[in-house]
Amino acid sequence: MIDENKVLAKIRVIKENKAKLEKLKEVPEEVFIKDFEKYDSAKYNLQTAIEAMLDICNHIISRNSYGVPKTNADAFIILCQNGVLNSEMQSTYVAMARFRNRVVHLYEQIDNRDVYKYVVEGIKDIDHFIDDIAKIISRENS
Repeated sequence: MIDENKVLAKIRVIKENKAKLEKLKEVPEEVFIKDFEKYDSAKYNLQTAIEAMLDICNHIISRNSYGVPKTNADAFIILCQNGVLNSEMQSTYVAMARFRNRVVHLYEQIDNRDVYKYVVEGIKDIDHFIDDIAKIISRENS
C-alpha cells in the first residue's frame, strides 16, 4: 500500500517549487539568462521538483512490486506501463528525468536559455503528474 503521507509531502514540495518557477516564468528571457539568481533558482527548483517526482515514482514502484528501475527515466516508464501515469506523457517524463540528470551531472553543459525554455514551456507538465498521482491515491483510499 502506498504511504499517502509520504507521497503528499513530496507533492507539497513539488507544488512549492512549481510556484517559485511560475514567478520566474514572468521574467523576460534576456534578464533571466544574465541573472545567476534567476537561472540558479530555476535549476534548483526544477531539479528538486523532478527529484520529488522520482521519489514518488520509486515509492509506488516499490510498494506495488513493479520491478526495479535501472535509470531515473525507467521509473517514469514503469509507472506509465502500469497505468499509474498517463502513457501519453511518457516521453515528456523521460525528458524531465534526462534534464534532471544534466543539471546534476553535466551542469557545465547547461545553457541558461534551455533552462528558461523549460521554465516557460515545461512546468505545466508537472500538473499532469500531480493529477495522475492524486488519482492513484484516491483509488487506494476507495
